[in-house]
Amino acid sequence: MDATLLLSLLVFVAGCFLAALTGAVFRPGTWYVQLAKPSWRPPNWLFAPVWTFLYLTIAVSGWLVWCKAGFVGAMLPLTVFTIQLALNAAWTPIFFGLHRPDLAFLEIVLLWLTIVATIALFYAVHAFAAWLLLPYLAWVTFAAALNFAIWSLNPPSDAVRLM
Repeated sequence: MDATLLLSLLVFVAGCFLAALTGAVFRPGTWYVQLAKPSWRPPNWLFAPVWTFLYLTIAVSGWLVWCKAGFVGAMLPLTVFTIQLALNAAWTPIFFGLHRPDLAFLEIVLLWLTIVATIALFYAVHAFAAWLLLPYLAWVTFAAALNFAIWSLNPPSDAVRLM
């Protein structure tokens, strides 16, 4: 791999891990610990290694599409890719920062839809890049179910939140 390709891969990896930084800023904290959670929730220690793997596969996926078609040739797929990455970054501050599982659920549904769109658009450019996103889609599907369960188990006491 030449230096330009390696540097471009590092840019994609950095972009994905930049999205992950919201997880370092908005930690679960006492509020989350006190919430009722479903029995099928994985242990807290599992989330960091899973997300590390997923962010790496997301980065490689975007990089493969860029390598194949460039920014101009893959403008729409890479734009949708960027949108899903921004939605990914936004979920943590909504859920853990604002303490709004209701809004976080709506946001994660949008994230899920943009991941599906990214997979479809990537498939047309680079099939393997699309396949690399399937574990991410599976985890976000699980995360959405967990988000919904936590929201359902912890109704707001002051007012109906979802407007």
